[in-house]
Amino acid sequence: QVQLVESGGGLVQPGGSLRLSCAASGIIFRLYRMGWFRQAPGKQRELVAIINGDYSTYYRDSVKGRFTISRDNAKNMVTLQMNSVEPEDTAVYYCNANLNFQNNWGQGTQVTVSS
Repeated sequence: QVQLVESGGGLVQPGGSLRLSCAASGIIFRLYRMGWFRQAPGKQRELVAIINGDYSTYYRDSVKGRFTISRDNAKNMVTLQMNSVEPEDTAVYYCNANLNFQNNWGQGTQVTVSS
């Protein structure tokens, strides 16, 4: 049974930093493309960043240079370091594990950027 458990969300001021973590179980972690998605109220879920098994990465344009995705295959964990956050980053952030087009999702963690 696949389980993805996110942690690290919360309230942060604009320009601040936050680190999200996702612990995975029930999968051969190193084989999976891991990613972070987010969904703001009234908007569709969107891709934030992904990291493949070969550690190659992809970011949506609006977070390039501010967010960093990383993975630890020994600990079955993926993290998203969020720096210089903006109010537009406010959303529920979801961890995703993808293999052969099969998606698995975490329960989500709320990130609120506000002064």
